[in-house]
Amino acid sequence: MTASNKTILITGGAKRIGRQMALTLHAKGHNIVVHFRSSANAANQLVDELAERRPNSAIAVQGDLLDIACIPRLIDACISEFGRLDGLINNASSFYPTPIELLENDFWNDLVGSNLKAPAFLAKYATKHLRETGGTIVNIVDIHARNPMANHPIYCSAKAGLEMLTKALARDLAPHVRVNAVSPGAILWPEQNSSELDKEVVLKKIPLQRMGSPEDIASLVAFLIDEGNYITGQVIAVDGGRSVMI
Repeated sequence: MTASNKTILITGGAKRIGRQMALTLHAKGHNIVVHFRSSANAANQLVDELAERRPNSAIAVQGDLLDIACIPRLIDACISEFGRLDGLINNASSFYPTPIELLENDFWNDLVGSNLKAPAFLAKYATKHLRETGGTIVNIVDIHARNPMANHPIYCSAKAGLEMLTKALARDLAPHVRVNAVSPGAILWPEQNSSELDKEVVLKKIPLQRMGSPEDIASLVAFLIDEGNYITGQVIAVDGGRSVMI
């Protein structure tokens, strides 16, 4: 039986995979803190939906993770509202191509800031509370952290850094806090336009010959938070086997 009434902070939790993680963990009896940067409508709609199912079980908190000064406020919101923090899911991520000849400082700051720097500082401010609850950090990485995607050198490098941060924190925060990462493959197509030809090429590289779903990611994250009590320092691919084919 899994424990209920944990408090879970999900960065970038209003849409896409973040939203599904919120729904899945809430259904297990947990309180959810939905972080968002600009998706206020989506975040508030999600919180309303969760509140209909169980009153006073979710809040939305705005913050630009590129502004490190906002991060303590996110952690404080969890403690102020629910009195505890049991799980931190570093899901928020910027993603776009940066061919090296077009690289700009703003692109570097955005991609490294959202995918690596913010998770590190969130872990810093969450650690005290996670130690008190025997909590868990789950970082959402990417199979391209190990096998680079063309024209995405900064994004891939940032995700590779997040993998190492996962392993380093797992060592440093043990035995009281477990730290793992989930590495999605083809789960959702990027919000930017992608051609049917590109999709066909990707699917041909997947041994299971199909896309995954946000539920596939959310169920593994829920397992790591609730049941994976002897798992730490691991990066688990959810990619239909694609990472063995790249």
